[in-house]
Amino acid sequence: QVQLVESGGGLVQAGGSLRLSCAASRSVSGANYIGWSRQSPGKRRELVAYITNSDTTNYAETVKDRFIIFRDNAKNTAYLDMTKLNPEDTGVYYCNAAWGTREYWGQGTQVTVSS
Repeated sequence: QVQLVESGGGLVQAGGSLRLSCAASRSVSGANYIGWSRQSPGKRRELVAYITNSDTTNYAETVKDRFIIFRDNAKNTAYLDMTKLNPEDTGVYYCNAAWGTREYWGQGTQVTVSS
């Protein structure tokens, strides 16, 4: 069983920045992909960014040019750098990753952006 533990969430004012971390109990360099999703109040969970094992990245239109996903293989950790945050970015952010055909999810970390 692979453990993914998110951290770095919190309360931030609009325009601010946060870095989310996703620490994995397995080597992230071998993951097929690592993604960050969020669930905002009253909305369905949406994928905001992912990175593949070839370091290809992809972002939702709502976060493009504001968020950056990357990983540190030495630390077995993936990150989501979030800048220019706005209240619509509020939600629980989840990390997920896949190794082979198995996919794992973390418990999530709350991000709240005040106006």
